[in-house]
Amino acid sequence: MKLGIIGGGGWGTALAQLCAHNGLDVRLWVYEPELVEIIHQRRENTYYLAGISLSEKIEPTNSLEQALSEREMVLLVVPSHLMREVLRKAAPHFPLDATVVSAAKGIETETLLTMSGVISEELPSELSSRMVVLSGPSFSREVAQGVVTAVSAASHDLHAAELVQHTLSSEFFRVYTSSDLIGVELGGATKNVIAIATGVSDGMGLGTNTRAALITRGLAEIARLGVKMGANPMTFAGLAGLGDLVLTCTGDLSRNRRVGLKLGQGKKLKEITAEMKMVAEGIHNAESIYRLSQKMQVEMPIIEQVYLMLYADKSPQMTINALMGRKLKSEIGL
Repeated sequence: MKLGIIGGGGWGTALAQLCAHNGLDVRLWVYEPELVEIIHQRRENTYYLAGISLSEKIEPTNSLEQALSEREMVLLVVPSHLMREVLRKAAPHFPLDATVVSAAKGIETETLLTMSGVISEELPSELSSRMVVLSGPSFSREVAQGVVTAVSAASHDLHAAELVQHTLSSEFFRVYTSSDLIGVELGGATKNVIAIATGVSDGMGLGTNTRAALITRGLAEIARLGVKMGANPMTFAGLAGLGDLVLTCTGDLSRNRRVGLKLGQGKKLKEITAEMKMVAEGIHNAESIYRLSQKMQVEMPIIEQVYLMLYADKSPQMTINALMGRKLKSEIGL
């Protein structure tokens, strides 16, 4: 299998390491030319996955044409807000018989499309009809280190999902298939915003009761939106739903949780992002998912309060007050 990975951040590099471990011919497109040289010389992604010794089977490149040439499978692992821009540059070089895998998590702010929607608009139908979405609880560093991990590969084309399943699965990386493309995508995008909320709670010192409440009610919000958009509600009890949500809300490697922690400790967003090298997708997706909830007329109060913290400078304490002061209601019911 000849495989191309578009995106040399932490997750793209971790997937490259996994695929190399599985014996695949891997080309990794890296945006920064100087990082390509660093990976060549040191076999380490010092920008986004420092301390991990990378396989010699990974060939880094700054050329999209080279990264895509004669590839049988292409993994798209760029930040969601850059997906369309990168696809427009890459589209002329895609082999039309390749299997395309989206490993990016997010909603495009301008169009409110999922990444599969963006891919469908930018790539030929021969490619988008076989598209697969990869999502689930998977910190990049742990995957690169060979820590046991399970994720979901979703597609309307069962054969394509099974191909990705068999290509990526290893003794430490288990892939399950799903036909619920929209549910898997929404779970992966929305959990980052809920993770900011739980980080804020932890940063304020509110305790584990509060964290558990935010995770549980956050899952209810995700499921409400998903069902309204045609997803299978059972998806949100699985790896791409509850699994990814719990990991991102509680794990120390979660960038989105760290953003929330610092907000809860009184830091401003500009100060926090200035200190970050890697993207915290929840910052961008707080706006896009809030707008999507308004468009779909779905009540998502936690998402709304995170959006107001990030984009209207609402204080963490005021957001807690707003959530706790809402009208009392029954727990069950979408």
